[in-house]
Amino acid sequence: MGKLDGKVAIVTGGARGLGRAYARRLAGLGAKIAVCDLNLKSYEEFEGEAKAMTADTTMDEIIAGGGESLGFEFDIGDRESVFAMVEDVAKAWGRVDILVANAGGGRGKPRETTASLVPQDLLELVTRMNFYGTVHSCSAVAPVMKEQRSGRIVTVASYAGSVAGVGGGYAHYGANKAAIAHYTRYLAQELGPHGINANCIAPGFIATARIVQLSGAGRGDNDQARHIPLRRVGYPEDCAKVVEFLVTDLSDYVTGALIPIDGGWNRAG
Repeated sequence: MGKLDGKVAIVTGGARGLGRAYARRLAGLGAKIAVCDLNLKSYEEFEGEAKAMTADTTMDEIIAGGGESLGFEFDIGDRESVFAMVEDVAKAWGRVDILVANAGGGRGKPRETTASLVPQDLLELVTRMNFYGTVHSCSAVAPVMKEQRSGRIVTVASYAGSVAGVGGGYAHYGANKAAIAHYTRYLAQELGPHGINANCIAPGFIATARIVQLSGAGRGDNDQARHIPLRRVGYPEDCAKVVEFLVTDLSDYVTGALIPIDGGWNRAG
């Protein structure tokens, strides 16, 4: 018996990287998984991500492991598409117990996305991907969870939402992640009386196959690790373990929390 047998989980941004790790972890605990992404084969954009795959999609990996999974392709910034997905999941499996609102990301280069210079199009795109997508996802599952009188919501912020990078680049991304963290505190206040826990995780430097390819950081020694007290970068499973904590009975009395997953990276700024 798995801790999540009979439970239904939605993981946005689940086609690769951290989202894939969350989906596979929860499936391993017995949950039925709805994987959502703009492109369910987005791993093809990065050689390292493609090599990490053991089947054609995250859903296929889960099914091959004996689990149940459905896939949904849509733009997380489109509110109607998000609500339609949740309706389809509830029709297929009768309930929605868990949301991991992982979809998001940044766009542009640090030198062009400082606080006062970020282009309007990049500001709107990153806000749509991150903050709007999170709000849409939480708003869509809330009525189902309220009716059930139970549910777990995990949103995803970032180290960048707590500490401004030197030089001020990627300000649009960091500001959106900060907004997600505070939105989650409000969400916890609203939904707690309905038996729903809402918490936020804030990953630091996590060596997904994509990040390894882009930065050269890996599981061995690297320059980034010298600045982290635990002397290593994070791995996707480090984040997936915390998600497991937040969606199981281990965290029954935890809500409205922001949990950094960064190896103790200096949060003083």
